Amino acid sequence: MFYRALRSVLSFLARLFFRPTVVGANLVPAKGPVILAINHLAVIDSFVVPLMLSRKVAFLAKAEYFTATSLRGRLVGTLFRALGAIPVQRDNSRAALLSLEVAGAVLDRGDAFAIHPEGTRSLDGKLHRGRTGVAQLALEHGAPVVPVALVGTDRVQPAGTRVPRPRRIKVVFGEPLDFSRYAGLGNSLPIRRAVTDEVMYALMELSGQEYVDSYHKRPDAA
Repeated sequence: MFYRALRSVLSFLARLFFRPTVVGANLVPAKGPVILAINHLAVIDSFVVPLMLSRKVAFLAKAEYFTATSLRGRLVGTLFRALGAIPVQRDNSRAALLSLEVAGAVLDRGDAFAIHPEGTRSLDGKLHRGRTGVAQLALEHGAPVVPVALVGTDRVQPAGTRVPRPRRIKVVFGEPLDFSRYAGLGNSLPIRRAVTDEVMYALMELSGQEYVDSYHKRPDAA
């Protein structure tokens, strides 16, 4: 109940601060497993989308955010938990596999999970080739994928900026994508690539970003 109340307060503050235009939120299924595939322009992206929905959305965050012992660190950890963040270790060889396992457990519970298919935020404002983890989750757990385009978050928090600025943003939810036609084919790399490319095409149409068919180089310090 505490986290629910805190999340309500954060949602109110986010709407006051960002003055968002939200389109298509009703397209997100009210129950059952669903993957929210979001383009990635700023660090705050993972937090913005859950605050625009009445349904709780889980997403992954670095475990360090939850283990700090300072007052500020404990406050950050509390805020992250209220937003639905799940701590994961990302600095070992099993990090990618562990992330998929955690996400799969969320979907198997019938909950919503948010993911950035690009894997890292775009520093040039373009939409880059998606990684196939989103397809693997959709195919293995039978979850529809809702593409979500964020517009303007790069102006709220430009690269290298810690404190967000008060700027208007837009959040556009697309029609759910159903990949049940590929049931049982989750081990096929060409199928996973086809599913991922369909998700990225939907994101391109919703966001208006220029698409680049290559992976974005991960920043040296994320």
